[in-house]
Amino acid sequence: MVDLPVDQSLKKIKFLYRLSGMNIEDRDKNTTEKAVYMFNFLWILTDIILATEWGIVGFVKGLDFIEITHVLPCLNMGMVAEMKTIFLVVYEDKLKQLLRDLRDLERIRLPNNPYAKKIADTDAKFLHKLMKVIWTVNICMLVLFNSGPLVLIAVKYYLTGKLELLLPFLDVYPFDSYDLKYWPWAYLHEVWTACIVLSEIFAVDFLFYVCCTHIGIQFKVLKMELEHLITGKGLLADHDDQLKEKLADIVKWHQQIISCAEMLEVIYSKSTLFNYISSSLIICLTGFNSMVIDDMAIVISFFMLAVVEVLQIFFLCFFGGKLIDSSTDVSSGAYNSKWYLTDIPTRKTILLIQTRAQNPCKLTAAGFADVHLRAFMKILSTSWSYFALLQTMYGSSKVSH
Repeated sequence: MVDLPVDQSLKKIKFLYRLSGMNIEDRDKNTTEKAVYMFNFLWILTDIILATEWGIVGFVKGLDFIEITHVLPCLNMGMVAEMKTIFLVVYEDKLKQLLRDLRDLERIRLPNNPYAKKIADTDAKFLHKLMKVIWTVNICMLVLFNSGPLVLIAVKYYLTGKLELLLPFLDVYPFDSYDLKYWPWAYLHEVWTACIVLSEIFAVDFLFYVCCTHIGIQFKVLKMELEHLITGKGLLADHDDQLKEKLADIVKWHQQIISCAEMLEVIYSKSTLFNYISSSLIICLTGFNSMVIDDMAIVISFFMLAVVEVLQIFFLCFFGGKLIDSSTDVSSGAYNSKWYLTDIPTRKTILLIQTRAQNPCKLTAAGFADVHLRAFMKILSTSWSYFALLQTMYGSSKVSH
């Protein structure tokens, strides 16, 4: 039996969920998955605590602003990963219900629809290719980030003959992490932290892309069904019981798709709010530190973190925007449905569908901002404003000294 389109998409990300200990299958989470999730959660939490301690110790010791903010981008990525997975676990039952509803819709609505296969194949193929590209780019970033300190150690040793140990993150350990006895363990700890942070962030984000895409497919198929609903050539040619039954079924279908979009909003809105709030600050700080720090290794690390952050926010907004557009396009499907060939009660029903579709199914950051490309531009604009302010303040402080 051929898998449903949504299951084909979910298969692409099952490895990430096995790695993170989360569950997207229609069953209860087993003991192994619970243990893996708790292990990863506590592992990342230790890095968050150690990074926070580094910032506090630096502040107490009187380090300047630049040195203290070294740790913030990595700290933020860890917190984003924790927040995303926490809310997915909290709303696990609602997520299962959402995926069940999507499967039911695809099982009922796609097989006998002449327009559905082409729409589903086109959108799913685009989704799969895009996820592959995103994952490949981020894996390359991860390898460069984790191997960068090793390369620098080797280069400095070759040029100076001195062994200067480095770590990917600036954490404070309860031991001297730059002592050769402990350094390998600290390095492995930070490498694995980077791996599970990235896998958890993109496991949750890829599921968001999958849900947005397949809800959008339902909206697009519904639009086509509306456009081809009335085929009569004469006035009231389709005024019969069959037309009314089809229209009632379309209304029910529309409500089911809207319900799926509302469930997705509940699952993701709070973690998206945290993502939005932190992203502007982190993009600003990574850009600022890259401009004022002379150490090329740190600059490259910050640049890679900024790229990951920007891409992550961009694709969240991109797929959120696609969902908004597909839901409002149903309105044009109702308008193009030859409603003028039907009786007044049927026209009123079509008008209700059109009016409801003009109120888009949108995903938000807990109601404070829409998940749309306009929000992405706002985040970049805010980041640039913060960056310009920091540059001005930093320049003024250097002149005063």
